[in-house]
Amino acid sequence: MKLFSKLGLAVVLTVVASASSIAFASGDSSTSTSSTTSTTTSTTSSTSTVVPIPTAIETSLLYPARALRFPAYTRLNPPMLPDNSGSGRRIVYKNELQWVWVIDGKNKVVKAMPVSGRRGVPKPGTYAVNSQSLRSYSLDFEGVWFINMTRFALGPAGGNIGFHEIPVKNGRPLQTEDQLGSFQGSGCLRMSADDAKFIFNFGKPGTKVVVLP
Repeated sequence: MKLFSKLGLAVVLTVVASASSIAFASGDSSTSTSSTTSTTTSTTSSTSTVVPIPTAIETSLLYPARALRFPAYTRLNPPMLPDNSGSGRRIVYKNELQWVWVIDGKNKVVKAMPVSGRRGVPKPGTYAVNSQSLRSYSLDFEGVWFINMTRFALGPAGGNIGFHEIPVKNGRPLQTEDQLGSFQGSGCLRMSADDAKFIFNFGKPGTKVVVLP
């Protein structure tokens, strides 16, 4: 009887001990998993993910029907100065792109800006600023006024072509600045107010203007 009791007690102790071992192993495993999870979380949280910002061109491709709102180039992402645009202090106009670059005497681009002109006007070539007016009006369109006009060429019908602020008719602008970079003008190059003023100050009579296709 005593022998059976001792054997029974031994079995009970063995079972209890085994259960404790299992419980401890299970707890250890849980702690390890928790530690691993914690480490993984910490590693994940400490790793910064850099999301690249799409360029204006990439954005334009995503919205082909909204090209006016997402032009191929922006002021933050302007086109490069075209090749064969001359040298020295000058203003360069690329008709196809509807962009203008201002270059100083060291052949450095000091400003690039979108404009709105007329396709194919004026003809490609090298011109020079010939006159300027702080305020002038159109001879062809009644009620249309130009601010900071810098003339450098003649159009197909013999009218003056120049850089100027977006024109106004009866006090209202004929287009928005968001539309710059697209063909909107009838010959002259429309610009923002700041850009027109910049060109007016830079392009004194005699300043070279290069027009590219």
